[in-house]
Amino acid sequence: MAGRKDPIGRVKLAFLASRNGSAFRAAVEAVGRGRLAADVVLLASNTAKAPALDFARERGVPCKVIPTAADPAAGDRALADALAASGADWVVLSGYLRRIGPAVLARFPDRILNIHPGPLPAFGGEGMYGRRVHEAVIAAGVPASEVTIHLVDGEYDHGRVLGRWPVPVAAGDTPEALEQRVTALEPEVMTRTLIALAEGRLEGFQAS
Repeated sequence: MAGRKDPIGRVKLAFLASRNGSAFRAAVEAVGRGRLAADVVLLASNTAKAPALDFARERGVPCKVIPTAADPAAGDRALADALAASGADWVVLSGYLRRIGPAVLARFPDRILNIHPGPLPAFGGEGMYGRRVHEAVIAAGVPASEVTIHLVDGEYDHGRVLGRWPVPVAAGDTPEALEQRVTALEPEVMTRTLIALAEGRLEGFQAS
């Protein structure tokens, strides 16, 4: 799966974040260091309180607040328009806590990436986010969790998986400890994924 690129060969990335946007921050830093040959063209959030917005403004990344809770259909259309206007080739979810609507999906078919903090499909779906995923993994007694990169479609955590990176579950692990290890790994996993995307080698890619 090759990345769509502008005439000088740089993929244009837009990010969606509801909180800190750790993967967004890592990508911006990787671009600044010359590690990631891409342009970050937009950071959009559903809430004006997202700390990721301050990070974006400090680094000159265009940003928008587009609420979606009160009128999801209107918010979906506004978000789709903003993403299209930014010139983004790909959209990357970085802790975005709203469901992606049909207008955005139609504008960016198979071009929206998400990172999930557990194995899919077993530990995904509606309501499976944050610590709930780690609690379920430990309760199931599986030997390893995963950081999973997947494409986004109209169902929660349903799109095609592009890469999996195991995170062993230790004896006596707690959800808090497992969450800490998975969360620490996620920004680098997404950064390596985006590097592979920018270099046109995303299909079959493994970050490890």
